[in-house]
Amino acid sequence: MEFELALLLAAFGGGLFGAAIGGLPAFIFCGFAVLVGVAAGVGGSDFDVLGNVAFGPVFGPHIAFAGGAAAAAYAGRKGLLDDGKDILAPLVGLNNPMVLVVGGIFGAGGYVVNQALLPIVGNYTDSVALTVGISGIAARLIFGRSGLFGGLSPDARERGRFLPGGNEVWVAYQQGFPQASMLGFGTGLFAAWAVVAFAQANPDYAEIAVVLGFGISAASLILLQFGYEGPITHHMTLPAAVAASTVFAAGGAPVLAVLLGAVVGVLGALAGEFFSRLFLIHGDTHVDPPANAIWLVTTVVILVGLLFG
Repeated sequence: MEFELALLLAAFGGGLFGAAIGGLPAFIFCGFAVLVGVAAGVGGSDFDVLGNVAFGPVFGPHIAFAGGAAAAAYAGRKGLLDDGKDILAPLVGLNNPMVLVVGGIFGAGGYVVNQALLPIVGNYTDSVALTVGISGIAARLIFGRSGLFGGLSPDARERGRFLPGGNEVWVAYQQGFPQASMLGFGTGLFAAWAVVAFAQANPDYAEIAVVLGFGISAASLILLQFGYEGPITHHMTLPAAVAASTVFAAGGAPVLAVLLGAVVGVLGALAGEFFSRLFLIHGDTHVDPPANAIWLVTTVVILVGLLFG
């Protein structure tokens, strides 16, 4: 998709709306839009719901979610929000138009950055996830006070940066190695299987199926929005699906594709934990662990596929 002024303007609107409803709600809408897009693609629709809505200027994570996260960082800096990492809160309730404008600016910026990255790294990583990571870092440097990697409290300094504890945690109930690994393995299995099943039914469906697990994971975050301790798994399912697609396209057996997808799901889970401890838990703005895990693990999968393909 080439750069278009109309899309840039739409991305400003998408980022503004992401700020208005909150970063996480915007991402949940992305998940449901992905599910609609997969259904539309399999059903033979001529309209690209995935490209134009789910990953476009309406609910693209690099636009709507990134706009919401940046707006929360700005609101935290201005004292309008207790926690600049709060991506659940709909920020329209703050009754401050500048908060929405910041969301719009970062939404438009996400579109520009992603368009700039596509011709450079588009074949080697997930440019949308990388853009989300870059946007979060930019918001931290512009609006945060904690520095890029965050400041360590006395307790954290004693524990060490990479040992969460107290209030310095990301998702406490899935941060342990056994729990994170099991989540990655299981969700990697079903996301990888979906790719194989769709591709066996019709090779043209393979590309669509890669994002099915991601859509399910993103939509399931509605549990968090309603206060339940739901899983965060999109950084597991998406790289797993990419791995399965790579293996199956190269002629690998379905069982091999599914099993390797599960292994990559585990890698995604562990990468998410790493980035949560590197950027998020000690900082005062949201730098998204799943997005950073997705681009890193996807890059590894693609490069390994090229090496052995």
